[in-house]
Amino acid sequence: MSNIKIVSDNIAYIPWEEKTADYHGPVWRHQNNPIIDRNPANGISRIFNSAVVAYQNQFIGVFRAETTDGRPHLHLGYSDNGLDWRIDEAKINFVDESGNSFQPNYAYDPRLIKIEDTFYIIWCTDFYGASIGLAKTKDFKHFVRLENPFLPFNRNGVLFPRKINGNYVMLSRPSDSGHTPFGDIFLSESPDLVYWGKHRRVMAKGGNGWWQNVKIGGGPAPIETTEGWLMFYHGVTGTCNGFVYSMGAVILDLEEPSKVKYRSKNFVLTPEESYETTGFVDNVIFPCATLHDAESGKIAIYYGAADTKVCLAYTTVDEIIKFVKMNHEDVADDKEIGKM
Repeated sequence: MSNIKIVSDNIAYIPWEEKTADYHGPVWRHQNNPIIDRNPANGISRIFNSAVVAYQNQFIGVFRAETTDGRPHLHLGYSDNGLDWRIDEAKINFVDESGNSFQPNYAYDPRLIKIEDTFYIIWCTDFYGASIGLAKTKDFKHFVRLENPFLPFNRNGVLFPRKINGNYVMLSRPSDSGHTPFGDIFLSESPDLVYWGKHRRVMAKGGNGWWQNVKIGGGPAPIETTEGWLMFYHGVTGTCNGFVYSMGAVILDLEEPSKVKYRSKNFVLTPEESYETTGFVDNVIFPCATLHDAESGKIAIYYGAADTKVCLAYTTVDEIIKFVKMNHEDVADDKEIGKM
């Protein structure tokens, strides 16, 4: 038996399929992908790049819903098994901390994470351009918008699932106002989810893998393991036919998560199937959520495919961490103040 463990709750009822004997990669696809196809609800043309959590022995999700006017909003979805989803036709209604309606002009690429007794939603919002929005709920009925964590332009906000050294910790990818042709992953800390500082660069694009030589961005909330924080992320390369988004994996230090312990130089999943290579935006795998069971070590990864559909993939904590450590690249130490 492996000594690598997930430090989390046991959720034995997560979706799962065993890897087939003829497949040799560290992450394998759900055989009946996509799990959410085009036109999943009235007025919604596409759902992708969305977040899922276990909730009251079932599953609930915050979904990026492209409405038929072309504008993305956040919608709730519900599932008994994590595979078959019922999507609300109405978008989530937010209020500010004074109880006044406070609706995003647009909202996309949400992450959803529980910290202590509260669920937090992080998404890309409109704050004089693309920036990070933040909200909280305890019952998925009442949603309170908090202050935006950072100045524009920024994307891919990802909270860690617990405080570290007394602070909330968030990953982000500073950007520009367009389809950003650059980007590294940074980390910031906050005592109260209002004031953010101690900014550190976690890792840069490129590395030894051409599959991530244009930009990178955080994916699902990092998973705490006995080896460190396991984080799936997306890496982007440029080709003569445009960008290609693949999935990578990295292990961060538990108490100093801006420190990379191991970073795979190889992708763990890249667009190959037709639902990943062809769609509204071709050649995109974009991980946004995981479900995991501490006892078995199983991990289910939700990802957007071709900016069109929601798909699912699987791995185990043992297999993915062994893969990252066997295929890791040397990590430069650039933690000196002024080089962060």
